[in-house]
Amino acid sequence: MLRRLVLATLATTAAGAAGLGPVPPLPLLSSPDVLTVTISKSGHPKADGTFRLDCEGEPGGDHPAAARACARLDKLAKERQDPFKPVTKDAFCGQQYGGRVVARVTGDWQGRSVDARFSRANGCEIDRWENLEPVLPRVRG
Repeated sequence: MLRRLVLATLATTAAGAAGLGPVPPLPLLSSPDVLTVTISKSGHPKADGTFRLDCEGEPGGDHPAAARACARLDKLAKERQDPFKPVTKDAFCGQQYGGRVVARVTGDWQGRSVDARFSRANGCEIDRWENLEPVLPRVRG
């Protein structure tokens, strides 16, 4: 995104310096919301795998619940929540176990790079996982 901003600024500045008069600024282009979701050890063969989720324009990719997943991400963005933020080290988490399932989400969301890991190892991680359903599959230990 920074590269696009620099290129737009240079183009506007060059046109103005060339004596072409005032040039309207180019619109800023945001990074597309495209994520790769990898699930393993769920115990559900249809849930495990690597899926692409494209939420730019019409939901797409090969994610099994692309439309609902993009709607969830859109809602979280409007609520200014960061679903990819890890649990803080000093969080008090309930001693419950939600299974061996793990997930990794990488890509771009809301103009920033994402590389997040998820599990269901304790109450905090379970809440974090369930907050991101259906981006992450509904699996129960």
